Amino acid sequence: MKILFSPSETKIQGGANPSINKDSFLFPEFFEKRMEILKQYQTYISNASIEQLIKLFGTKKEDVIAQYSKNLFDGLTMKAINRYDGVAYDYLEYPKLNQIEQSYIDKNVLIFSNLLGPISAGDLIPDYKLKQGETFDNLKIEKFYNDNFSSILDEYLENEDIIDLRAGFYEKFYKINKPYTTMKFIKDGKVVSHWAKAYRGVILKLLASNNVKTIDELMNMQIPNLKIEEIKKQKNKTEIVYSII
Repeated sequence: MKILFSPSETKIQGGANPSINKDSFLFPEFFEKRMEILKQYQTYISNASIEQLIKLFGTKKEDVIAQYSKNLFDGLTMKAINRYDGVAYDYLEYPKLNQIEQSYIDKNVLIFSNLLGPISAGDLIPDYKLKQGETFDNLKIEKFYNDNFSSILDEYLENEDIIDLRAGFYEKFYKINKPYTTMKFIKDGKVVSHWAKAYRGVILKLLASNNVKTIDELMNMQIPNLKIEEIKKQKNKTEIVYSII
């Protein structure tokens, strides 16, 4: 079982591990390819105007801009699953999980960063900032990762059941080329955004707590406050539509 997940714009600062190196990331054989984007990012922020940084980071706060204008390659690292701090991660409550549950997430969750590309939840990453949808030097970052990492991801996921819990934006970084399951959350007949993020975290927590290894096990799992309304199938995609009750 592999679960595809989104990152978060907000992050925990600091870190207790050395700066990024070849052993920091999933797919070490693609380290130099990944570094192409990171080096261009660092060069850009080192030479950017304040207006460019405001746009890139999505904030006008001077302290935040100063923090993220530092050298990315000097920053200490921490596990990606601990670095991200958005709604889904709040509901996942990773620090409160036991060691077995945390290990399940570290090994089975792939997070699609808009800067770092596909990473494992257990990968050691620095603190960084790149507003969703923004870019630099006219790069199409999602296309770069899709072009360069799809083949290794296809191989990595070949014998796995896949649950895709990514937000739509991150589907651009990798198109799944085999059967997979995704989810939609509705309330009062309308698709929800905030609660979709929350329930992605809730579901990931339940997957870890129950050591779910197959889609069949997922379908037999009871999820509090959710009711299956419909199951849609189209080519490789199976979409479970949940209503929030």
